[in-house]
Amino acid sequence: MAATGKAPGRLIGSGRTADVYELDETWVLRRNREDWGDAAAEGAVMEHVRVHGYPVPRVRPGDSRTDLIMERLTGPTMLEAFVAGALDAREAGTVLASLLRQLHAVPGRFPGTRVLHLDLHPENVLLTSDGPRVIDWATAEDGEPALDWALSAIILAQVAVDDLPVAEPARAMLRSLLADPSGLTREALAEARRRRAANPTMTAVEVQLLGVAEELVRSVAGLV
Repeated sequence: MAATGKAPGRLIGSGRTADVYELDETWVLRRNREDWGDAAAEGAVMEHVRVHGYPVPRVRPGDSRTDLIMERLTGPTMLEAFVAGALDAREAGTVLASLLRQLHAVPGRFPGTRVLHLDLHPENVLLTSDGPRVIDWATAEDGEPALDWALSAIILAQVAVDDLPVAEPARAMLRSLLADPSGLTREALAEARRRRAANPTMTAVEVQLLGVAEELVRSVAGLV
């Protein structure tokens, strides 16, 4: 389905880079804004991990860079469930860790690699009646799992060091995420910080917090 610029249905969600429209009871259309990402490539990696048993929405194949038709899911994000009191912060971190390990068991599309999400955090996990489903694969690539762990950790750490009501729960999520050996390395963490700093969706405040966030991850992971 090619992008037309015309809304196909009722707007049911918006993020930093895309909007989601209702198509029917089974499907939604996620439309990238301002030429962000490549919807066709994102759909391809989602289908790759799905056929290996990873919990993602079904997608319809397409060649559009902006429009991705995918399965309509019902349930709160992990963040929404936490705010509503339905999910403990430590449990959220444990679920994120489990999802990362499960993903890194999926063979990469190139020899010797694994599929990486590179943006796995509580807003990108939907808690459905069939279990958690991972969304927003725009940054996915094949590589070394340590980078995936590092990015999830530093995203949580940015919240944990900010002056926000959810800062302390984010610390608890981070500790739970890194409770078991994750393969996180200093090199991967440095690369994660570099990528976050270069991310055009970051605010100036979020970028300024990266140094302290990296120090927190090093401390929790025992990399100091």
